[in-house]
Amino acid sequence: MSARNNQQNKAAARERLRIEREQQAKKDKVRRQVFVAGGVVAALALAGGVGYAVVQANEPGYWDKAAKAELVKPKNTTGEDGLTVVIGKPEAKKTLELYEDSRCPACAAFEQSAGDQVKKDVEAGKYKLRYFGATFIDNGVKGEGSKNALSALGAALNVSPEAFLEYKGALYSKALHPEETNDAFAKDDYLLKVADTVPALKGNAEFKKAVQDGTYDRWAMDMSDAFNKSGVTGTPTLKMDGKKIETPATAEAFTAAIDKALAG
Repeated sequence: MSARNNQQNKAAARERLRIEREQQAKKDKVRRQVFVAGGVVAALALAGGVGYAVVQANEPGYWDKAAKAELVKPKNTTGEDGLTVVIGKPEAKKTLELYEDSRCPACAAFEQSAGDQVKKDVEAGKYKLRYFGATFIDNGVKGEGSKNALSALGAALNVSPEAFLEYKGALYSKALHPEETNDAFAKDDYLLKVADTVPALKGNAEFKKAVQDGTYDRWAMDMSDAFNKSGVTGTPTLKMDGKKIETPATAEAFTAAIDKALAG
């Protein structure tokens, strides 16, 4: 091979190597651009997802919205806001204040032992009953059952005071009151199932519609707010003339405590 041919071959090899390097560099550049573009898209998607999550987290929940909805006051209430629930004969001189949360197991125990006696006393005119509904268990144990049940109690009160007392008793009954951690009252179907045990509510289309539509949700939230401002910190709480009565464990103990409060 001549020196000339050898030089030409070397030059050709260098040229091929140069071209291959340029081609590889172009491929590497394209890959980098694709990677960067993909990273930008992923970052935008992540930012969008985080932004959506933040918006969702700050979006008012159902009951937050209910608290600002139009107020519908149940019948058989008094006061500008409809939060005064007093049941009994007008001539009864004393008023027993009763503070309860529908999910409260202690309230259920009280109702099961003394609830019937309370109804008998009210019917006899021994005293009037003023009811305050609480929903704090929804915050402590988590859930919506206290609020939903209080709204349903508003629907029962709209039917009659008697229906309200009967329905309240049914919600606290041994057969139908759920465990504190079981948020059964959050389900309208369950509240309507309980209502079927109350003659005045069974098959009552107006009551059913009010429960399903959440007609008294705003009222329930206002009632809960009034409880929070009352200074009472636990349920059940009983007061006569503003003086607290220790919650009795039996109907007999309840009657004794009430008679003492009425006398004093």
